[in-house]
This record gives sequence, C-alpha cells and structure tokens, in this order.
Amino acid sequence: MKLRFASMTVGLALGVTVAVVVACTVAAYVFSTRHFHSLLDTARTSALAESELIRTALEHQMMSNDRTLIAQMIESFGKQSRVEQLVVIDRNGTERYSSKPGVTQNEFRIDSPTCQACHRDPPERRGSSRVIETKGGTILRTVVPIRNRQECQRCHSPQQKINGVLILDYNAGEIREAMTRDLRWMVAGTGALTFVIVGAIALVIRVAVLRRLQRFENTARLISQGDLERRVPTEGSDTLSWLAKEFNEMADSVSHLVGEVRTQRERLETVINSIDDGIVVLDGERKIIAANDAFLLRANSSREQVLGCSCYKLEPGPCNLSDCPTLACLKAGARQVRICERKAGNNTVAWEEIHASPILDASGRLTQVVEVWRDISDRRAAEAKLAESYRLASVGVLASGFSHEMNTPLATTLMCVEGILRETQGGQDCPKDQARILEQAAIAREQILRCRGITQHFLRLSRGQRSGGEIVDLNAAIAAARRLVEPTARTASVTVEVQFCTTTLHVRADEAELQNLLVNLLLNAIQASKAGAKVIVATQGGDAIHIRVTDEGCGIAPEYQQKIFEPFFSLRQGGTGLGLFLSLNAVRSWGGTIAVESALGKGSTFTVVMPAINTSPQLKVER
Repeated sequence: MKLRFASMTVGLALGVTVAVVVACTVAAYVFSTRHFHSLLDTARTSALAESELIRTALEHQMMSNDRTLIAQMIESFGKQSRVEQLVVIDRNGTERYSSKPGVTQNEFRIDSPTCQACHRDPPERRGSSRVIETKGGTILRTVVPIRNRQECQRCHSPQQKINGVLILDYNAGEIREAMTRDLRWMVAGTGALTFVIVGAIALVIRVAVLRRLQRFENTARLISQGDLERRVPTEGSDTLSWLAKEFNEMADSVSHLVGEVRTQRERLETVINSIDDGIVVLDGERKIIAANDAFLLRANSSREQVLGCSCYKLEPGPCNLSDCPTLACLKAGARQVRICERKAGNNTVAWEEIHASPILDASGRLTQVVEVWRDISDRRAAEAKLAESYRLASVGVLASGFSHEMNTPLATTLMCVEGILRETQGGQDCPKDQARILEQAAIAREQILRCRGITQHFLRLSRGQRSGGEIVDLNAAIAAARRLVEPTARTASVTVEVQFCTTTLHVRADEAELQNLLVNLLLNAIQASKAGAKVIVATQGGDAIHIRVTDEGCGIAPEYQQKIFEPFFSLRQGGTGLGLFLSLNAVRSWGGTIAVESALGKGSTFTVVMPAINTSPQLKVER
C-alpha cells in the first residue's frame, strides 16, 4: 500500500515537473526571442547614433579635403570592440575608406548577397539596420547615406543626391552571447524555482490528498473483508470531505443490501435444507457447486467433502446411472428425467426419480445444471398395489359385464322357449301357431348365437385383444336388434318404430358389439316407457352417421345425465350399471361417441355418432 501511494506521489510529482518544465521552456523561448530583439533594437539605436556621428565627422573632414585625416578617423572608429568594420563607399559601390583595407573586396557590389539582403526589398521597406549573415559570421549592418549637400557640390555634381554610403558593421555574436548568458541565468533560476515548486506541490498533495485518499482505500478494504460498519472520516468541507460523505452513504446502502442478501440466503438455505428431496447444483464439468442436507445424506458425505468435487467421484456414489441426466441436459439443453436404483442403508434399495434442469445466464447460455432427487420407493409400491387393484377391478368389471351381457339374450331365449312350450302344450295344430313357434325358435337361435359372440368378445377382452372392426350394414343391425327386443316390447305393450334411410348406411364396427349396443339402448328405452308408449329408432347420414333412440319415458335428471355412463351406476332398481358404460367404451373404440338429451317427464333421446362410410338423407318408415 505504501509503495502504491509512493508511486502515486512520484507520478504526480513527475507530472507537475513536466508541466512546469514545459511552461518554463516556452517562457524561456519567448523571453529569449524578445530579449534578443530588444538587444538588437538597442544595438541598432546605438549603431545608428554612432554612424551619424561618424558621418558628421567625416563630412567635416571632407570639407577640408584632408584625406589622411579621414583614413585615420575610419581606422580609429574601426578599432572599437563592438565594431566589426567601418567602410565608406562611393555612389558606384567602390570602396573609398575601410577600417580593414583589402578584406572586403567585391563585397559591396549591388549584386552581392550582403547587398541583396536589403536591395531585394522595395526602397520604402528598407531599414537603416539589418542583421545579415556573412562569411565571417552574423553582423548588424547599419547603412547611413552621405547626401550631396550644397557645400559638397564644389567637388561633386549637383545632379547627384548621394555622394556615398557609410557602412558600420557591429558583431552580432556578442549580442547573442549576452542573450545566452542572460538565458542561462534565467534557466538556472527557473530550474531551482521549479524544484522548489514541485517539492512543495508533492508535499501538499501527499499531506492534503494522498493521506486522505489512503483512508478511502483502508475503509474499502476493511468493508470488503466483512467490517460493514467501517466508515471514512468526513471532517472538513472540501471536495474530499464531500466525496467521503458520498462514499459513506454508498457503504450504508451496500451494507443494507448485503444484510438483506445474507438474510435471504440464510432463509433460502433453511428452506432448501428442509426439503426431503435431494438438491444439487453442478457446473459444466459436473463439479458440485451447492447441495442441500438431503443430498448430503444420500451421498453419505459432508458439505466440505462434496463441494468442488465431481459427482461421479463420490464414494459411494448416490447415482449408478450409465445414462447420466446431467450430461444429457448439458448436451440437449432441456430438462431430463431418469429413474435410479440407489443402495440405501441396511442393505435396502431405494428408487430415486432424478430431474436435471438447465440454468441459463443472461445471454441464454447454459452454465449450470440443478438436479432434484426424489425418493419414489413408496410411490412405486403404491403404483404396484394400484396396478394389482386395477387388475382385480378389471376382472370384476369383466365378470359383471359378462353377466350383464349374457342375462339379456338368455332372458329373451327363455321367453321364446316358454312361448314354444305354451304353443306345443295346447295341442293345437294351425298354421298360425306354427308360424309363431317358428318365429320364437328363430329368435331363440339368434340369442344363443349372440351368447356365443358375447363369450368370444369377453374372451378377447380378458386376453387384452380387441376386434379390428368390419364394415357393418347399419340397417340390418338395427333390424336384428329390433327383432331381439320385440318379445320384451310386446310384453311391456311398447311399440318400437324404426326410421331407415332409403340408402343403406355402413359403419366400421364389431357387428356383435354394435348389436349389443343397440339392444341395450332399446331395452333401456322400453323399460323406461309406460304401456302404450312408443320407442323410435332413427338414422341420419352425412359427414357422420347419427343413430337416435327416443322414448316417451320418465326422463333423466340433469345431475345424472353424465353419471349414467359411469360403471356400476344405475337409476333402475336391480340394474348393474354396466350397459351404458360398456356401450360408450365400444363406440369410442370405433371413433364415435354417445350423447344424451333428456327432460324429466318428457322422455330421453340417446344419440350415437359414428364416422360415416356412405350416407343418404332420405327416410323410410317401417312399423
């Protein structure tokens, strides 16, 4: 931590140092440029004044026409320390006098570089002084014209405006050296001041900023380690004090949220551990992330032993599945269910139902799998007992149905046989009686054949077999059922009327079962009707075939209209309650259904709906 704050201090100090150095460098450059131009201006002023003085002295000597004295004056002025050279040239550029004779040959021609430094500009832009570069170095050249005054015209032509030029060259290197010396002193002073400023800034930052920021770090570290009550001191009224207050408010909020999360986590762990089902969370490598107490009991391990361990490495493993539901869930990304046989204590076997469900992240990627282990040993035992009870009940229903189905044809056969006995015991021998005997004998024969079909049907049911169905002539089946119930209807003084379609209708069904269905509906209608009533059987074609059996009996209450199709429920005393139940199951196996419409005191209508093979809407009434 100290090293981190020390590096921060160094970084801030370096940053401030770089900023100050850059600022000082820019300032030194600007100052040096300005100072150099200031020195040049001073040198120009001084050179111009000295040149005017020399020009005046020379003009005075020229008036006396003392050339020796003029040369001595030029030589004397040229020996000054700052003067590089002093030259007088005529109007044609020819050197007349020089402090360094023979050195500046051809230097003052109009096309020379030193002269072009001024003459390349227009006259109005030319100054009296300029810094130029020569072979000997940088010089400040001052040019003063010697004008043709009236007193000079004794020797010079009056048409000339200028008789010559006085050129005074100052050594500009001395000016630069002076500027360099000043710049060095300024840089040295600025550097010393910079180090003092940087040191002071670093000290202030460390005392006033970094030390207080260190409190933030210490508090944040202690809060992350679990000391949720730790806070940053908030003395003062500056920005860091405001930041400390905001930090403390954030810490209060985080502490409150962490407390709520801990409470919810403890509550969730309590709830999960109170569940009898084993719950375990696995990652993509089937390593255990979390588990409740019920799973730990199944694994016979502690929480420390299972967390981070692969589930298939647990000894002894709670799962002996070769088809792992977690692997299947990770591969398919959907919930998987498996049944597992687990060895429990005391050498007993427990059956577990395992549900493996995927856990998706915010992007929808499967990251984890949660397994729920549920002990279904009791349920399997209960299912076995229920299956045994269902089998026994099925046998009972089969026996009851067999008894119900056999009683109807046997009763009809008994009535026919008794009629035959009455007819034969009377001793009468008339064709009419013989025809009646033949009719009753035929009915008895049909009922005996029906008993055989019922026996074969229940034999198939006992073996779990059902007839595939055949194409049955519906009109013929209804006519046969009517003949079978005719003796019963005659005895009850009830008329059975059949309304056929002119076109024969065909359905796919078992013929014996279809006849049993129609006989059951007709017998129920006859038994519900009073003497002199009428029972109507009508058929209708179309997309589906409708068979309606309508009576004028007592009717069925609304609360019983659905219960009459349940097994062993009957509204008639002595009834078994299996006729409609078996009839409905038979019709459903053919793809149809049975509906009832009834009103108390007005009779009932049972409608059998079956898929059609062919239809015809015309009706023919047969009585």
